[in-house]
Amino acid sequence: MSTTSRRSFLGAVAAAPAAAGSKTGAKAFRARVHPLEGLQREKLKITDVKVTLMSYELKDKAWVTAKQLVWKSDSVLVEIFTDKGIVGIGESSPYAGPEWLKQTIEQSLKPVVLGKNPFDVEHLATAWTGARPSFAAWAGIDAACWDIIGKAVNMPVYKLLATDAPPEPHIRMYASGGVEYAWYKRPEDLIDEAVRHKEEGYTAFKFRIGAEWANCGMTVGKYIPYLHKLREAVGPGMDLMHENNMRLTLAETLELCPVFDELNFRWLEEPVRTNVDGALEDHLKIKAALRKTPISGGESRGNRFEFKEWIDRGAYDIVQPDCNVTGITEAWHIARIANLTGRACCPHNWHGGLTTMANAALVAGIPNRLMLELNQTFNPFKEEIFKDPLVVRKGYMDLPDKPGLGLELTPGVARRFPYLPGNYWKPNPNLPGA
Repeated sequence: MSTTSRRSFLGAVAAAPAAAGSKTGAKAFRARVHPLEGLQREKLKITDVKVTLMSYELKDKAWVTAKQLVWKSDSVLVEIFTDKGIVGIGESSPYAGPEWLKQTIEQSLKPVVLGKNPFDVEHLATAWTGARPSFAAWAGIDAACWDIIGKAVNMPVYKLLATDAPPEPHIRMYASGGVEYAWYKRPEDLIDEAVRHKEEGYTAFKFRIGAEWANCGMTVGKYIPYLHKLREAVGPGMDLMHENNMRLTLAETLELCPVFDELNFRWLEEPVRTNVDGALEDHLKIKAALRKTPISGGESRGNRFEFKEWIDRGAYDIVQPDCNVTGITEAWHIARIANLTGRACCPHNWHGGLTTMANAALVAGIPNRLMLELNQTFNPFKEEIFKDPLVVRKGYMDLPDKPGLGLELTPGVARRFPYLPGNYWKPNPNLPGA
C-alpha cells in the first residue's frame, strides 16, 4: 500500500498549476488578478429575480444519518432576468430552508439587485456574506449572475475563473455516500456500496459513520475492524475518505487517527464540532496525531474570513466551501487564499445538478483543485432537470465548452417536481431506543 506524507501532499498541490497547463494548453488561459479583470463590461440590467422550490419524495429511497430519516430532496432554483433577454440560473442551499430562502430572496434581496448590472457580482454578493444566514440566500443570486456574465461574453464560467492557471474541464469525481446502511440492520451494505462504486469506475469513495452510535451499541473498538474490512474490499488503489460529520468526540477521533494513517485514508473530514470554544485547537490536536492523513472541512462556512484563521494556523489541509452556501465569487476567494499556502480546495457538493454546475465550474477554474464530490443517494435533481445533464463516466465529469454555466433547464421542470412543505428530515422510527 502506497503512503503519502502531508508534506508530499501539499507539495503536489503546489505543483498543480503546471500539471493543469500541460492538459489544457495556454490558449485557454490568461493570467489575471481577478476573474473579471480585462473583461469587456456589457450594459445589462437585472429586471427580475424568481425563486422556484422543487421537491421529490424519496419513499423507499430514504436515507439515514445520526437520528434522522431523510424523506425528501429539495431544490431551490434561482433565476435572474435581464433587459437583454439573458437569463441566469443558480441555487441556494436547500439546507438553509427552502421557504425561508424564497421569502428572503424575493422580498429582501430582489429589491437590492433590481436595476443593477450582473457584472457587479463582486460588490453585490460579497458585501452581504458576513450576515448569517443570508449568505446562503445570496449564493443563488451570485451563481445566476456568473451564468449571465459568461453568456454575455460567450465564455464558460470556468474559463473566467481560471486566473492563476489554465482551466481543467475534465474533473475527477468521487462517490459520496455511506448513508444507506444501518448498524441496526445490515452494516455490510456500506461495504457493498463501496465495491459498487468501484465497479462503476469511481476511484474514490467518501462515507459517513451511520446511525447514532449510542443507539446502536457502536463503539470505536467495534468500528476499527469494520474499517479494515472496507479497505480490504476495495483494495489499496481506491481512495477512501472518512466523514465524521462533527459527530465524534475528540477522544474518539484521536483513537481512530492511527487507523486512518494505517489504511491510507485520503482525508478525514469535519472530525469534531467547529462551533464551540476550543474547536480550532482540537483540530490542531487531531492534526498532530495524524502522520499523513490530511484534515478537510468548512462546508458550512460562508465567507473567506471564516476560513482564514483555520487556513493560516493549519487546521485545514483541504478547504471545502460550497458554492450554494458561499456563492461562486466567495468560493473563488477562499480557494485562492488556500492556494497561497499550498492547500487544496475540494468543494462540498451534496445536493443536485444546480449545485454541481456551480461547484464544477469552480473546480475546473482553480489551480488547487483536487476532486469534486457527487452525492450518491437517489436524487432526480442531479440529472433530470437539464436538457443535457452533467454525467460521470469512468469516475470523471467533462464540463461543456458552452457560455455561462453551460446548462439549460428542461421545460416544465417545476411542474414535474412540486414543492413538498416541511423539513427534509424526520426522527428515524427504526432507530433502536429512539
